[in-house]
Amino acid sequence: MDVELTDAACKRVRELVDHAGCRGLRLAVKPAGCSGLEYLMDLVNEPAEHDLVRSYDGFELYVDAESYGTALTGLRLDFQQDLLSSGFVYNNPNQKGACGCGQSFSV
Repeated sequence: MDVELTDAACKRVRELVDHAGCRGLRLAVKPAGCSGLEYLMDLVNEPAEHDLVRSYDGFELYVDAESYGTALTGLRLDFQQDLLSSGFVYNNPNQKGACGCGQSFSV
């Protein structure tokens, strides 16, 4: 599985997992929005059936296998923070378009 988390993303996920008292982060996509797909991130204790699993220092990353095959292959997840905002940034080589508000994307 070639989903990559930057050092900043790993640090933030580790903080979230520790605070929630769970084991890992699950990534998936679902049909939504005007462009077709929306990212899902959930803090969970175990993978769903057929999830791909990658271990990091302090947590596990679970990626929905169907989402991986259609939209998440090669994803690079970053976490950025400045004086006014913070959030995860999805650098997805599969993305062909996005809606104007940035909530959904197409592959």
